[in-house]
Amino acid sequence: MTVTHGQPLTTEITDILVAHCGLDADAAARAPAASLEELGMDSLALLELSAVVADRWRVQIPEQAGQLSIPAVADLVARGARPAAGQTGSSAGHTENSIVIAAPLPLVWDITNDVAGWTELFTEYAVVEILHRDGDTVRFRLTMHPDENGISWSWVSERTADPATRQVRAHRVETGPFEYMRIHWSYTEEPDGTRMTWVQDFAMKPGAPVDDAGMTERINTNSRIQLAVIKDKIEQAYAGGTR
Repeated sequence: MTVTHGQPLTTEITDILVAHCGLDADAAARAPAASLEELGMDSLALLELSAVVADRWRVQIPEQAGQLSIPAVADLVARGARPAAGQTGSSAGHTENSIVIAAPLPLVWDITNDVAGWTELFTEYAVVEILHRDGDTVRFRLTMHPDENGISWSWVSERTADPATRQVRAHRVETGPFEYMRIHWSYTEEPDGTRMTWVQDFAMKPGAPVDDAGMTERINTNSRIQLAVIKDKIEQAYAGGTR
């Protein structure tokens, strides 16, 4: 089956690796024949690549993908691709929102990755229950404040923080109305402070109360609200010297 793209497939795979897996684009350009392992892609990055490729092209990346170059991965996808959901009438959801917080990156990192304290950081969460910790990976249950209908939504998520790259990858374990939900947090230093970026990729189940487009609008609206709240709280903490 032929796969058509708006850009070369090798470029698309590279873009995924840069956006989702922390690939150094310059290093990849200098060594086009290098394997993913040689380019610094670890097991977590390969899992993320596999997830994105499976969602987009319905292709399973083998466990040995780390030994493949980017063109080899692209060739594998081209030979095994089936139409993704977006090619049959429904497109997966994708949002990206960021904000610059006038505080040092280590402080922003520490506060926003203190999952147990999210009820004090976010306005939407009523309860956070830590279920399991394993190194930098934490599994937890979030329960929201009741909505306009009096319903308190709750689900289990898992997130893995990488202090070395200042990135976090998370996903819903209990997906509820979503087919899948993945979130990528990244932090970068800027002259005015720290930029925190949230990228969310998801798809709604058939029969869900809202479709992908509707959920995209909801997530974008809520993300902007929560980012502004978090910015204000961290900047106040930094100015007051409480953290």
